[in-house]
Amino acid sequence: MSASDIRRVTNQAPPLAGHNVVTGDAALSAAVLRHADGETLDSLAPLGAEAGTTDAQEHGRLANRHHPELVSYDRYGNRLDEVAFHPSWHWLMERAVGHGLAAAPWAPTGAGSQTAHAHVRRAAGFLAWSQTEPGHLCPISMTYAAVPALRASESLAAEWVPRLASTIYDFGLRDPAEKLGALAGMGMTEKQGGSDVRQNITEARPVGDDVYELHGHKWFTSAPMNDVFLVLAQAPEGLTCFLLPRVLPGGDHNRVDVVRLKDKLGNRSNASSELEFRGTTAYRLGAEGRGVRTIIEMVAATRLDCVLGSAALMRRAVAEASWHVAHRSAFGGVLADKPLMQNVIADLAVESEAATALAMRLAAAVDRPDDQHERALRRIGLPLAKFWVCKRTPAHVAEALECLGGNGYVEESVMPLLFRESPLNSVWEGSGNVNALDVLRAIQREPSVLDAWITEVGSAKGADRRYDRAVDSTLALLGESMGSPDELERSARRLAGGMATLLQGSLLVRYAPDEVADIFCASRLSGHGGTFGMLTGGDQKAVVQRATPTL
Repeated sequence: MSASDIRRVTNQAPPLAGHNVVTGDAALSAAVLRHADGETLDSLAPLGAEAGTTDAQEHGRLANRHHPELVSYDRYGNRLDEVAFHPSWHWLMERAVGHGLAAAPWAPTGAGSQTAHAHVRRAAGFLAWSQTEPGHLCPISMTYAAVPALRASESLAAEWVPRLASTIYDFGLRDPAEKLGALAGMGMTEKQGGSDVRQNITEARPVGDDVYELHGHKWFTSAPMNDVFLVLAQAPEGLTCFLLPRVLPGGDHNRVDVVRLKDKLGNRSNASSELEFRGTTAYRLGAEGRGVRTIIEMVAATRLDCVLGSAALMRRAVAEASWHVAHRSAFGGVLADKPLMQNVIADLAVESEAATALAMRLAAAVDRPDDQHERALRRIGLPLAKFWVCKRTPAHVAEALECLGGNGYVEESVMPLLFRESPLNSVWEGSGNVNALDVLRAIQREPSVLDAWITEVGSAKGADRRYDRAVDSTLALLGESMGSPDELERSARRLAGGMATLLQGSLLVRYAPDEVADIFCASRLSGHGGTFGMLTGGDQKAVVQRATPTL
């Protein structure tokens, strides 16, 4: 064998680049058309095209290779408490904001209100653009989610919502009045409490009309270079929500000490920090003692983005896996033609499509805030989807990585980045137990939410016997458990998983191609083997073809 023969590369899949991440995704495109219209889908085509470019992929790689750095002091010893990012981070952020993925859908006028489907459009764009690099979508998500909570104060909303809804990325800590756009974050958890925020000890001392000084800390606050944060602290009347700007009106920096940046498993392009407050100025948002109720709308919106982000990880993973096996030969044929590999890819594809369908359905509910059914469905659907979709993602991404063999275990393949990211959305904004218990809380306190779930899943009854049996079985389990609080809590995960799966099934049975719905009902509602690639029938080849990207 000559030296030239050694260097000649054969039987390697070409890079997956140059495809449209929106219009080339059959499940996502169908969801946009179902919940919005063709004009909305067409408006997303430029975002989808840019997301599939080699430039976007390279910027995603660089943003993760070069981690953010804390700059505590300047050369003269002046305190800065700033974070420096690689230029690729700013490239990604500029486009995410420019495509309207931050708070633009909430804008009363302008880019976010050109259609009646602003939140569906934004959700589809978020799902697609997340596939370039997931970490930078954290500050984008918090900016989107801050607006509903800001409505607790008419004056603060009037001041900040226009800045947050801007489609101009204007990085840096400066006088808010001088900025063309702003980003928001939130700080809820503390060392001693974690998700149990009622244990928070950060103190808020009144110093003027709705103005307070904060003394305490926050244990996990991402994107500390954002312009404004919603935080929880103990005021005289109890746990209260506050708006905390990094820079005060007039340009003076607020006293926010960035203690250190977290060294995280994944999400490494995004800075997550520990903060300390010593006389930090904050403005009350909502009534004293009503902090959780005030900030809960922000939590709900970030949970939607957790589901969208996990669906994005699944889609990128199955796209890479299906692309690889379509271009790789082994054991006498193309891998995609091998029955067992078809089984694995089809199983991954069905999981991905179910996640996309449910995420987009919940985004559509945000576009209809005055509809009682949609509000109730969103209330119960978000913790259900957050529990189930985010919990399913790590196993899904791991299986997709394995489809690439050793190639999938090296950084250049992007699969390790996806795998490190895959547990994140199940941890943030309430872990699995927190969300499963939130489902029970919603059912017990708000009977309309169970009615909304029953109505939603009931709309698909009669189309598939396996689906009908699963609905009856889940309702029976719920009825059996409701009489005993301990038994109900022990069954929380089982109930949440079953109810979430049925929401997915109701969408696929009604709207997905027959081969997708058939495999879903056979594998998810009739006893799944516990790992991917154990399907027992169905048109698996058609499902694989539907999921494989095309250039």
